[in-house]
Amino acid sequence: MTDIPQVADQPAQVSSLPADRPVKPALWKGWRRRCPSCGEGAMFDGYLKVRDTCDHCGEDLSPQKADDGPAYLTILVVGHIMAPILHVVAFEWRPDPWVTATVFSIGCVASSLYLLPRIKGGIVAYQWAKRMYGFDDRAKALRQTAQKDTE
Repeated sequence: MTDIPQVADQPAQVSSLPADRPVKPALWKGWRRRCPSCGEGAMFDGYLKVRDTCDHCGEDLSPQKADDGPAYLTILVVGHIMAPILHVVAFEWRPDPWVTATVFSIGCVASSLYLLPRIKGGIVAYQWAKRMYGFDDRAKALRQTAQKDTE
């Protein structure tokens, strides 16, 4: 028979990984569009452009990969909020269709514009808290080494 190596004989490499950062405080800071590390500096440079570094603590925010996730989640949330309201309004009060379309279009656009940067801030903060996409210390050290080599 062949010998199968035991799991206990192998060193535990998981313990060498850094622990996740606290998620709830990071999400709250992200919702407020603040740096997930310090909560003081602004996360965005404009409406949706994430700053490369926090202007208060210097935390590197460039590894974020929010991409299309915030837009999808915003549409999901706004749709789930507005659809039942539209249903109730349309069947209980029966307003003129143009009034309904105008009011709900404005409501959907306003809700989306309000939620989109906050959801994006939450996604970036979640990535930071879970050390995803280069937010871990090892990736940061590699980036700093590569920067020094190019200088």
